[in-house]
Formats: sequence, C-alpha cells, structure tokens
Amino acid sequence: MRRRSFGLGVISLATAAIRPAAAQQVSGPLVLYTSQLEPDAAATVEAFRRRHPAVQVEWIRAGTGQIMTRLRAEISAGQPRPDVLLLADSLTFEGLKAEGRLRPSPEVATAGIPAAHLDAGRAYFGTKLITTGFMHHVRAPFVPARWTDLLDARARNQVAMPSPAVSGAAAIHVTTLAQNPALGWSYVERLVQNGVQARGGNGPVMQAVSGGERAFGIVIDYLPIREAAKGAPVRFVFPEDGVSAITEPAGILSTARNVPAAVAFVSFLLSQEGQQLASSQGFLPADPEVSPPAGFPDPRSIKVMPFDAARAVREQPELLRRFAQLAGG
Repeated sequence: MRRRSFGLGVISLATAAIRPAAAQQVSGPLVLYTSQLEPDAAATVEAFRRRHPAVQVEWIRAGTGQIMTRLRAEISAGQPRPDVLLLADSLTFEGLKAEGRLRPSPEVATAGIPAAHLDAGRAYFGTKLITTGFMHHVRAPFVPARWTDLLDARARNQVAMPSPAVSGAAAIHVTTLAQNPALGWSYVERLVQNGVQARGGNGPVMQAVSGGERAFGIVIDYLPIREAAKGAPVRFVFPEDGVSAITEPAGILSTARNVPAAVAFVSFLLSQEGQQLASSQGFLPADPEVSPPAGFPDPRSIKVMPFDAARAVREQPELLRRFAQLAGG
C-alpha cells in the first residue's frame, strides 16, 4: 500500500518480500524522516523490512532543510512524529543533541564503523561517507594532488566550487578547512584571491568542469566518479592531505514511540548488510572493510580531515558570513 501527501513523498510499506530470519524480533509502526534520494530511501526501507517483517515503516523524504522545518513545527505543536532521522550532516544532529532531542542509544550495534564517525555519546551514528575533494578536466594544465595545489598560478580563475550557502557539504568543507591547522582560514582567503568561483550546488560545478568552462572543481566524490564512468572528460582526486566528509548520520529522537524498532533500524544501517547496500547505491561505506563502489579507491587509503561538529555549530555561521562577504557566495 502506498500513499503520498505533503509533496514530500510519504510512503507506508505494509508489505514487502519476507524472508525467514533469526533477527531480533521487533514489531509495530516506525516513522522515518530522511533526506536520502527517494529510490535509495525506498531500497533501504525495503531491505530493513526483509530483515524485520513485523515492522511497518512509514517514511517521509525531503531535503534536510525541509525535514527540519517540518520537525520544528511538530515540536512546537508538541507532536514530533519521527522515531528515526536519517539526514545529511552531523551539524543538524549536534543542534538536536544540544536541545536534548536525541536519545543516547548505546544499544545500537555499530559493527565495523570507526569511532570517528560516531557521536561519542551515541546520540547519532554516521552511516556513509560523502567526501569533498577536487575534480579536474582531462585537459587541465596539471593534476592537483594537495589542496594547496589549487593556489597554483595555473589554477587562477579556473576553480569552481559549490556555494556554502547552498550546499551543506560545501559548508562543512569550508568549516573543515578552517579547522585544519595546516590550512586554516588563511587558505580559504588565498583560494578566493586566486579566483575560485562559488556556483550554487555541486551539480553546476560538475557541469562547469565537464563542459571545459573551468579546469578544476571542488566537489563531492560520487558525481564526477559516476560521470567519468559514463565517459565524461573528468577525473576525481582524493587529496593526499585529506578530504572533508559528511556522514549522513542516523539518530533516534528522545520522543521516539518505538525504540526497539528504531534501534534495529539504525543497527541495520551500520551492519555489513546495510553498508553493502550503501555501496551498491554508489556511496562510500562508513565501514572501511566493506568494498566501495566501482571507481572508488580502497577506503583505507582515503584520509579524512578531522572535523569538530560541536565547534562547527558555534563557529560556522560566522565563517559562512565571512565567506559570503569574501567570495560573494
């Protein structure tokens, strides 16, 4: 049975292909709010239902901003609906955690997920890595290897990036660079001085480089990797000095009505099966022991720059204001 409303894609799955399983017996209704792409959300819910057939999952899919607007309205009305949130970035969860809106859940099985991708208090859990590195056109004047290579004179006015005001990944990327003592805010300033151009989201950056308008782009990993596999004249580089990353965390609300099913759902996302599903959807698994999608290197070879989400919650608004003032985007 499927039903849609609110323009957000609300789907209730009352039936699914059932397989016998010796999984923990959980049952009842579970409400999920997610920013996953709709096909990915549907596949994720269906895979969970195969493992836990007695759980009836209703999910609402929209962008993180839309989801949070909806959730805030529900909280104001005293009726928050979701049991589980699966959204783009840790900053959203840090804010909810500070408000006491998330349930610490030490009983969630974290499988092979590194501690760096988990909240220390187990209030939220990174489920995958969507990294930001750089791409180049195959006819670019050189192939950059480190972030400082984009300051080269040959890259002047040849670098595009998504606007931090538009892209959550770009906002976290700028904040990660600013937090990195080897780069810092001075690097961001020099990048702007070298002519970097902020262009909306990641899609326009992809178009600018694949079309030859710019030689280089700062961009999330899967776009150029997927397009290169289709023949686009671009290549993605995981910088030697590290990538920034969003981890698409999942968390259980403190007001969750079905905690056992919520714990089972988050545990599924972090399990080897859940991580293999993420890989099959074209994303880098958070578990480095799970094989990545085609076109990605061994996850253990990718260096992720440190990111202090709690610090970022305090500092990011000012950093983004400074970036907009500096770069106009």
